[in-house]
Amino acid sequence: MRSVIQRVSKSRVIIGKAIKAEIGQGLVILLGIEKGDDQEKADCLAKKISNMRIFEDKKGKMNLSLIDIGGEAIVVSQFTLMANTHKGNRPSFTHAAPPDIASPLVDYFIQKMKSCGVDTQSGEFAAHMLVEIHNNGPVTILLDF
Repeated sequence: MRSVIQRVSKSRVIIGKAIKAEIGQGLVILLGIEKGDDQEKADCLAKKISNMRIFEDKKGKMNLSLIDIGGEAIVVSQFTLMANTHKGNRPSFTHAAPPDIASPLVDYFIQKMKSCGVDTQSGEFAAHMLVEIHNNGPVTILLDF
């Protein structure tokens, strides 16, 4: 399981011409599911992300978590995070979990974020999306579980 988290001042996901998700201050979580990933990994990742102290306190230090600031999250499923680029110029996605495994695990992760106390929205699995990210900082962190 791999995620790229970006601290944002605002973000939204557009599918077609409709806004699917929209948040203010919080995190955009790009989430890739790999073969062999399970709910235990999703539990650990959700707990880690919701408690990671990457928001500034009154002294300007990254000392507050998403929960501390009452921030929101958007989860966007992104199988391309599992790209293997070691051979040739065309990425291979053979390590990505198939949709019948990945989709329910993404849904589970979203529910886990909500149970951690984070108002969480999402894109749409396997849809073509326009993701607007107003990266604040910029702060971008890669997490592998």
